[in-house]
Amino acid sequence: MIPFTDEELMPVVSKILDKVRPMLVQDGGDMKLLSVKNGRVFIQFQGACSGCASSDMTLKFGVERQLRIDIHPEMEVISVKSESEIPR
Repeated sequence: MIPFTDEELMPVVSKILDKVRPMLVQDGGDMKLLSVKNGRVFIQFQGACSGCASSDMTLKFGVERQLRIDIHPEMEVISVKSESEIPR
């Protein structure tokens, strides 16, 4: 169980995503932080990353890995196409 509230995680997650973002921008892509719910981070890939065959690898071995290192080993990142896909 992650010992932080979603509200506490949001700014920290945003900073960590900013560390990973240059890698995406370099390849013509980007990501948008949509929400943090119960320790699960919901992002939306944009630009060249949207629909890229490597986006799953980027998600797990780039974004999620960095969040697990910097915040908590149980962090999970989920890529969605729109905010309507985020569970309430």
